[in-house]
Amino acid sequence: MTDVIDQAVSASGSSDSSGSPGASGPSGPSEAAATLKAAADHLLGLQDSAGWWKGELETNVTMDAEDLLLRQFLGIRTAEETAEAAAWIRSQQRADGTWANFFDGPADLSTTIEAYTALRMAGDPQTAEHMTAARTFILASGGIEGSRVFTRIWLALFGEWQWSDLPVMPPELIYLPKWFPLNVYDWACWARQTVVPLTIVNALRPVRELGFDLSELRTGRRTPAKRGFFTTLDRALHVYERRPLRSLRDAALRRSAEWIIARQEADGSWGGIQPPWVYSLMALNLLGYGVDHPVMRKGIEGLNGFIIRDERGRRLEACQSPVWDTVLAMTALRDADLPADHPALVEAADWVLGEEITNPGDWSVRRPNVVPGGWAFEFDNDGYPDTDDTAEVLLALNRVAHPDAAPAIRRGVEWLEGMACKDGGYGAFDADNTRTLALKLPFCDFGAVIDPPTADVTAHTLEAYAALGRGGSTASRRALDWLVREQESDGSWFGRWGANHVYGTGAVVPALVAAGVDPEDEMIRRAVRWLEEHQNDDGGWGEDLRSYRDKRWVGRGVSTASQTAWALLALLAAGEERSSLVEGGVRFLIRTQRPDGTWDEDHYTGTGFPGDFYLNYHLYRLVFPISALGRYVKALS
Repeated sequence: MTDVIDQAVSASGSSDSSGSPGASGPSGPSEAAATLKAAADHLLGLQDSAGWWKGELETNVTMDAEDLLLRQFLGIRTAEETAEAAAWIRSQQRADGTWANFFDGPADLSTTIEAYTALRMAGDPQTAEHMTAARTFILASGGIEGSRVFTRIWLALFGEWQWSDLPVMPPELIYLPKWFPLNVYDWACWARQTVVPLTIVNALRPVRELGFDLSELRTGRRTPAKRGFFTTLDRALHVYERRPLRSLRDAALRRSAEWIIARQEADGSWGGIQPPWVYSLMALNLLGYGVDHPVMRKGIEGLNGFIIRDERGRRLEACQSPVWDTVLAMTALRDADLPADHPALVEAADWVLGEEITNPGDWSVRRPNVVPGGWAFEFDNDGYPDTDDTAEVLLALNRVAHPDAAPAIRRGVEWLEGMACKDGGYGAFDADNTRTLALKLPFCDFGAVIDPPTADVTAHTLEAYAALGRGGSTASRRALDWLVREQESDGSWFGRWGANHVYGTGAVVPALVAAGVDPEDEMIRRAVRWLEEHQNDDGGWGEDLRSYRDKRWVGRGVSTASQTAWALLALLAAGEERSSLVEGGVRFLIRTQRPDGTWDEDHYTGTGFPGDFYLNYHLYRLVFPISALGRYVKALS
């Protein structure tokens, strides 16, 4: 396998006769400045008239397959939508007949099953060459029986899997007190909002018409259940499901429905993300909410707003990231030396200030005495601000001349300080969301379901404290200590929300230096050596998403603009602006820039669930290179 990795990485770039990474002549400040200007001009041209930026958030075809299945379940699927979605799904099939979870990634069984099912819905014959190729892979990889739990739940909705063969999640879960293990607040916010509606679906066990069966995808082989306490618990819950306490069950269904409806956002979503959105619509529909009910209608219309139609085809975004994209763009343009009072930045700051969340949410369960003051990722997500967005918002607002920013910055800092975990680190959405019992449930075979502190989020928070003069605060010192403890033995840091150690290291080093760590400190030098050891021959950096599961991929992969920029941000913070490492990375960005000022980046560098679900942020390829080039030009001038 190591040889395969070596071949994949070496195919991404080449060495020349000089022997230095990506050497192709000097790239002085003037050439870098020209590249920077072209990129900044392109970014400015993407700003919406309302002040925000938003790039596409690309995922995989399960979004589109499940969109069709949801519409089939609700009885609203149209021929036109089906044809458009099927065309997109076909366009993403690889030559071997499979679909992957990220560009150039390994074939994924469950993704291929869901895509195949969607194409059957579109009328593609089983005998078609592309369907035969997909089916061959599916059967060779274990068939439906080998798919993940969430795929089998989708199939059970249409009678293609037995509900009795799925793990049980009873709606009575909603009554567990906050101190009791596996209560809904023990789950991460994204998992919490998914699990509650799924308990309703699981209890009512619907079977609706699909119009065909998928017997051709069955092998007849079952994977033996693992033994242990949680398997025994699941068996006991199956017994209860056969004869639940009727009054308790009915009350739990009502309470769960109320919980779901109370969390619907203004745009009709739940948390602004696809999983809880689709399951909430199905759960409410099963409880008698027709598609014309205001809650349902708003949810369906909102979901339609996440559909992109362009020359590439029709596809559904799993989420939208306008706050995140906007503040990263603001920071990038300031790094490019755009004046702090430039109209584009002031308009962006004005929009961002309007997105501040001043009401409590589920995060308040663990921090009831913390005053609201954070920001979320999406246009409409008032229940779930997150520390990562809030930190980046504060960094951006602090560099823009907006007359009304100071009070919001103060509230944001106070909210962040209140969201610190007991160990000093920061999770994304909740404080101390670290109970690992949920990870052991048979139900949880896909996706992260808790929200522990991570290096990237903690680093962004620490950097915000330092920029705002709060480096001496207790929260800042504890975050710094946490990051020191979390450095990997090889000198890098793990990246939870971006791929992976390149992202983590690119976030932590600038934060540590901003917080007062000497660039010559051995901790920083170890990080620099790690980046040096993982620079590709073309001068860039890349890390394949397989590094979350296979450590042989750590720091290794095809060079990308965003990952190269992350490495450069760390190296520049470490005082390496005149090193061959930085020179090679800058050359890579100059050489690979498109004529329109941006960069191509097919490879995914964002992370939803490590090991399971990944994202391609279409603005990453632009905002991070601008920041890196801007800081490089400034350092040399």
